Amino acid sequence: MGEPMTPSQVHKQYSEATGAFRKLIPDPALRMSFSRQVDGYMRQYALGVWQADNASSITPRHVEYYNAIWSAGNPVPSALYWEVATGVANFDLFQPPSFFQDLRQYDRMRGTSLARRFTDQLTLILLLFAAVDGVVSESEAGFVNACSDALLSLCDKDGLKGDRPALKADQFVSTAPRPAASAPAPSAKDEPPKGEAPAEEKEPTLEELMAELDGLCGLEKVKQDVKSLINLVKVRKLREQANLPVPPMSLHLVFLGNPGTGKTTVARLLAKIYHAIGVLSQGQLVEVDRSGLVAGFVGQTALKTQEAVQKAIGGVLFIDEAYALVNPESANDFGHEAIEVLLKNMEDHRKDLIVIVAGYTGPMEAFIHSNPGLESRFNKYFFFEDYDGQQLMDIFRSMCAKNGYALSQEAEALMEQELQSLYHHRDENFGNARDVRNLFEKAVSRQSDRVAQLEQPTREQLMELLAEDLKEPEARPANNSKEEHHHADQL
Repeated sequence: MGEPMTPSQVHKQYSEATGAFRKLIPDPALRMSFSRQVDGYMRQYALGVWQADNASSITPRHVEYYNAIWSAGNPVPSALYWEVATGVANFDLFQPPSFFQDLRQYDRMRGTSLARRFTDQLTLILLLFAAVDGVVSESEAGFVNACSDALLSLCDKDGLKGDRPALKADQFVSTAPRPAASAPAPSAKDEPPKGEAPAEEKEPTLEELMAELDGLCGLEKVKQDVKSLINLVKVRKLREQANLPVPPMSLHLVFLGNPGTGKTTVARLLAKIYHAIGVLSQGQLVEVDRSGLVAGFVGQTALKTQEAVQKAIGGVLFIDEAYALVNPESANDFGHEAIEVLLKNMEDHRKDLIVIVAGYTGPMEAFIHSNPGLESRFNKYFFFEDYDGQQLMDIFRSMCAKNGYALSQEAEALMEQELQSLYHHRDENFGNARDVRNLFEKAVSRQSDRVAQLEQPTREQLMELLAEDLKEPEARPANNSKEEHHHADQL
């Protein structure tokens, strides 16, 4: 029998495995959903593995492994032993995680293989817990394979084909005392089997990136501008190859528009697109604002700005609310030092660094015209219009779908009305998609308060958002007012 891993080693390997898969997920909402749910599901599946081995022999090490999913070695709460023993005894059937449906849907839309890759990761993680006693029994391997087969059958049903055979637990039975150590989950530096390229190196194609751009809500003018810019760059490269003259052109951009209109999302896509067409060597996005460039001491701003630029070389440096770098009331403001360092680096690294500055339309135009160097380098403007009521509703529906919620008919009508009103009465504080995100999060919070009162909520009840979940409580201000009068009377 091999020596079992320590709980801290289990935590490290588990975190690396889930972290490596998280990096494979391009969609931010899907990545967030995975991150929120994965630990809870893995704890449940660990209980199933141990039930398959021997439900009556729970040891302190089982509890430590269970605790290691969330903790890097903190003391195990005494109540956790009862939770594990009861959970192992009561484990019923393997249920696919709810985010697995979202992975399959994303694969169908994008032609990716996230669902099958997750299935392999699940196999490796469950083997990690099977080895709590230093070996993997045949019954444990059988359970792990059954879990894998259940997920793969869903992939097959959706027509999602794999690019390599699925990982099976049989090869780790008994003779491999520490299966997860001998077959670790892939990380950014690991090589997958049979000489395939590491998953992280499989970069999206230009077609995939353009499809992702087209899939964004609204932004029709921005999409058209991006496509024109790409065509311009492509033709320039062709002219260079044909030894034809190529007029000088700056690829640095100004994004104008209100918050929540997708500026950061488009900037991230553009970085990858520039990389896909050979303009940038890496295609990463480094996002900063004034606080990420400007320090409070003479000379420190130059170092801080240079550090941000170094991270962005090979990709895009995205400066949000860039107008904050210029203080018209102070010629000695350190923001001017940051601008000078930026301009020098834009010249020094003009072949492998693109800077995008973003912010409100008026202040940004004043910012660009505040310095001749900025005017000469930033001559392409993308304007991000506010989302209208219908587009805001599309964004709300998308948030519901990605997070496993469904609007009732009454709730949908109420939210459409609410978002139309939000758009028509918008002012300088209008936050576009950010406002929608806030409304969604408040609705989820109210729904949680309501569903928590139910004895045994069904899956549908856990998912459904009702009209009452979308409304702000009306009675509270009146009650507060009465309480205030009551206190005033006492005083």
